[in-house]
Amino acid sequence: MSRKLLALLGAALVLLSLATYVYYRRTLAAVPVDPYALVPDDAVLVLATRDHPALVRHLQEAGVWDNITGVRYYQQVAGHLALADSLDSGGNTTASTSSSLLPRRRRGLLALLGQKLVLTSLHITGPGQVDLLYQIPLETIREYRQARGLLETLARDPRYILSTRDYEGYELQELSARQGGRLTVLNYRNHLVLSTHAALVEAVVQRLRHPEAATVRTGFGQTDLLRLRDVDATVLLNFRRMPGLLDVLFRPGTHAQLDQVLALAHEGLLGVKFGPGQVTFSGFANPETAASSWQRQLQGQPAQAIRALADVLSLRTALVLHVAGRLAPPTPPPLAQAADSAAPARQALDSLRAALVPGAALAYLAASAPGVAPGRLVLLRCQAAGRATGWLARLRRVQRVSPAFSRVGSYEVYEAGFTAGQLLGPLAGPPEAGAAATATALVGNYLILGEGNALRAYLGDVMAGQVWSRSAAQVALLQQTLPQARLTVLADVRQGWNALLGYLAEDRRGGLLRNESLVRHFSQLAWQLLPPDQPTDELRPGSQYFAQLLLRRPGQVLAADSVAGSGAGTRFRSALAGQPLLLAPTPAADGTAATPVVVGDSLGVLRLLPAGAATPPWADSLPGPVVGACPRLVRGRLLLATAHRLHWLSPADGREAPNFPLNLPDTVTVAAVATAPTPGPAPRVVVATTGNELLLFDTNGRQYAGWPHHLESPLAGPPLLLTVGGRDVVVAALRNGYIYAFDQAGGRYPGFPVSAGARLEGPLLAEPGPTLASSHLRAINQHGELLTITLSGDITARRRVATWSRTATFRLVPEASGRGVPGRAGSFIAVREDGGVLTVYAATASTPAPPLLSRQFLTSGEKPVQWFDFGPDHQVLALTELGPGQVWLFDGRGRPLGPGAGSPTPAGAWPSTGTGVALRYDAAHQRYQLVRLVRRELRRDEVRVE
Repeated sequence: MSRKLLALLGAALVLLSLATYVYYRRTLAAVPVDPYALVPDDAVLVLATRDHPALVRHLQEAGVWDNITGVRYYQQVAGHLALADSLDSGGNTTASTSSSLLPRRRRGLLALLGQKLVLTSLHITGPGQVDLLYQIPLETIREYRQARGLLETLARDPRYILSTRDYEGYELQELSARQGGRLTVLNYRNHLVLSTHAALVEAVVQRLRHPEAATVRTGFGQTDLLRLRDVDATVLLNFRRMPGLLDVLFRPGTHAQLDQVLALAHEGLLGVKFGPGQVTFSGFANPETAASSWQRQLQGQPAQAIRALADVLSLRTALVLHVAGRLAPPTPPPLAQAADSAAPARQALDSLRAALVPGAALAYLAASAPGVAPGRLVLLRCQAAGRATGWLARLRRVQRVSPAFSRVGSYEVYEAGFTAGQLLGPLAGPPEAGAAATATALVGNYLILGEGNALRAYLGDVMAGQVWSRSAAQVALLQQTLPQARLTVLADVRQGWNALLGYLAEDRRGGLLRNESLVRHFSQLAWQLLPPDQPTDELRPGSQYFAQLLLRRPGQVLAADSVAGSGAGTRFRSALAGQPLLLAPTPAADGTAATPVVVGDSLGVLRLLPAGAATPPWADSLPGPVVGACPRLVRGRLLLATAHRLHWLSPADGREAPNFPLNLPDTVTVAAVATAPTPGPAPRVVVATTGNELLLFDTNGRQYAGWPHHLESPLAGPPLLLTVGGRDVVVAALRNGYIYAFDQAGGRYPGFPVSAGARLEGPLLAEPGPTLASSHLRAINQHGELLTITLSGDITARRRVATWSRTATFRLVPEASGRGVPGRAGSFIAVREDGGVLTVYAATASTPAPPLLSRQFLTSGEKPVQWFDFGPDHQVLALTELGPGQVWLFDGRGRPLGPGAGSPTPAGAWPSTGTGVALRYDAAHQRYQLVRLVRRELRRDEVRVE
């Protein structure tokens, strides 16, 4: 062969390879893999998430992660991963090596799942058997190598065997353990599909042969609940497969009624949200289309409220099934009406049915032992109790039932003469084998039907006041449910535990007992389906239910609006920001002074955490984080600012004052806000912007003439608004060392600007007097000189507080307790920072004094300093180090305060991620009340005075 021909063939081969690559990239690889198209159609549920680290974190915060990791299936998987990690580290099992490698690999595995759509589907693979199918996309070469390396690492161990086999043109990898168990892996276009049940992976290959077939998610179109805020995962449910899953868990024939009510919808898509003490699944469900389903009979009937049931549900109720609407009654046999002896009874039943509100509630009471069947009651609401009583008496006469009755307290129990099934049809549930005759009783406006002994025991609970409306836990559950629904299922695991053990399949009972803590963690359950508001909307094609599943743990707060005793924390959904604000304390029942707290989070939501039941909680969503706030109430209200708005909120209910919020132009970004300590009828507000401008408003939204003022240098600290002799004085200190004072019309006061002789940092301190000459300002320049300046423009005192250097910075810190100390006006300290050393001086001393405290810090960022002065012997210094998230507390002599011996932090150090803390002194009990922010928690602590 000539070289020319060989070169042509080589070039043709290169071009063919390039063309194949381009074709692959532009056709096959350009089309993303739809993971739902790979899920076999027999999936019972599909869990999807795009943020595994957040999901794991929220499970940990909910308190169930430890229980999940204790499940035997999880422990087996974790054991295999730990073995692969140890093999990958070269078999080095020394403490130092293993402790450093194991956490790194675990983080790597979590990062492999990371911020990508990962699916887990549950399938019924045999009698009494369920298996999981996982889908993990690989987005980078590193991830591909990591997944491949994990299999190859296990294959090198003699306890495992890695093999490959071909299935209809696709290569499947199988990792088998010699002691039993096998993992089958399919890599479809860098999309890993794996399961311990090989048939599930083979079913995925079968689906790949029909790419145009409908997926398990087709019924929800483009709906993507993962885009919603706070949604960590979604769950896709197939209700038609749910009876098969219940057959795996429970004995046959024990869940027929539950199968019926769950079949109102054939599939649902729910988003998962975590909250304090609860998990909420909310989304949409597509109605069932089968002709024999309850949905076809209930379609178009309105939803009903269920909260009225709280007055008639016993605290021993384990399960409640409430269906709104009336199903078709049983069809009578085809006999001639004239010769039909049962016609009077049917007519009386029809009349009684008409006297009842459509719908029914089926309640199962707690069983006394696992082998004892729970009592079952049917609760029916009467449109008119008198009419229902008359038709019940008519039925007893027609059926020749004795009119005798028994009493339970003030309630009368009669024999019914008919069954619940004859009255309600399918709504009454399947008949109970061996059940005694049905008895009836009227409780308020409700007709109760049930077996005699169960009914009498129930009436005893009602007489004793043991009903849901008297239980805070059950009332809280009902408050979290939807106000109206067509279907409501309420369950209490604590009351239904014995029945659950009795109904479970034998091979599942041991697993339930092993995982009892996980099952009992969220012991209250509520499942609801809400149809569209208008019946005509429900009849349209594509109409959906709004579906909600609530898992709740009794005794846990449902919203971040209450705090327990010392050291307790209130957890919020978002990270807290800024520093807490303490309001005026309110007397508590035990004689202590309970203090309400206002706190904001990073999303701009402002909340009041009440001190007790007398103070109602509230939450106000602001358009952004708070950028400036007045430390004290202004005419009893909170004055604060976001980036482009001013807010003036009532601490009682969070409502804005009239004419508020004030909307500033988009070109104005607020940096600080201030007002006079003692405002007149219309308080004025000074706003400092990031563009070195000052604006003056009143609370009616009027901007004064002569404003805004543009300053030649950035502000050294927030401006001051003073009232001296009935005149407004706006004071601003600039970083270039000049101090300005303006009147209400925007003009400068005589004697200003005043030069401080060096650069300025931090706020000014003011002591207003009756005249300008008797009013004083205090500032410290970067030469360490403390200046006293009058509002007439004179520097009356100048003294050096500490030595200075070119790298040192000085600032004044005013008293921050929120109230003045009688007889001690103008308490403040001076702070000097040089490198990592922070030194605090008592600047009120007339002569130079040694520093109160000098401390070396590791970080070099900003360190907010707060000075709390509650009297000569009750002074507290708070130093916040933002980097490590700690606040250091010292008394007026520089001695650390708390948290005490045995704490993992150094003496005086408290965890705190806010920009400051709040502190109040309780003189009656000789202690400080400390309020601090720790990421998503607000914590209260008591610090004893030594």
